[in-house]
Amino acid sequence: MSVENTRASAPSGNDENLWLSPDQLRDWVSLVELLSTLPPAMDAQLKRDAGMNSFEYHILAVLAEAPDRTLILSELAPLAQGSLSRLSHAITRLERSGWVERRSCTVRGGRRAEAWLTDAGIAKLEETAPGHVREARRLVVDVLTPGQFAALGDAARTINAALADRPNAGRPKTDRAEIFSAATLPGDKAGPA
Repeated sequence: MSVENTRASAPSGNDENLWLSPDQLRDWVSLVELLSTLPPAMDAQLKRDAGMNSFEYHILAVLAEAPDRTLILSELAPLAQGSLSRLSHAITRLERSGWVERRSCTVRGGRRAEAWLTDAGIAKLEETAPGHVREARRLVVDVLTPGQFAALGDAARTINAALADRPNAGRPKTDRAEIFSAATLPGDKAGPA
């Protein structure tokens, strides 16, 4: 459907700024294409090289930075950018591999489940992180100039902040960059991406 057709079928209104200019439309289509192609490309590398998907990798990375490598599942889910249901399924797969253990805990007078990153999980993260970072560099970081990459990061933070400020957005106001920039695995100078 062309922009003209969309305009003709849209409800009439006085908001002349509703429609995207041709340049904005070109940039929007590029962004949608990026959001549709980059995550599966990153996921494919992790599946091929490490036998896990991006969500599972991020669970391991978040747990690696948590105190005692342990988090209550309801706290881990938003940090890993997933629902409790999706997290539960992923934790089950990670448990089968021996990388995570799920255990009961008592928090604030109630029983909860927590995930603990095992020594085997740390070893898997250490083994996996270099390939994941190489793929991030190959697909994004190294194809952009430092200025372009900084602008992309700034734009992403602005969009993430707008999403986090929406009522009932379901996303926590967390700075995941702090988790990953501070992530220093044993024997590494830099942490996971």
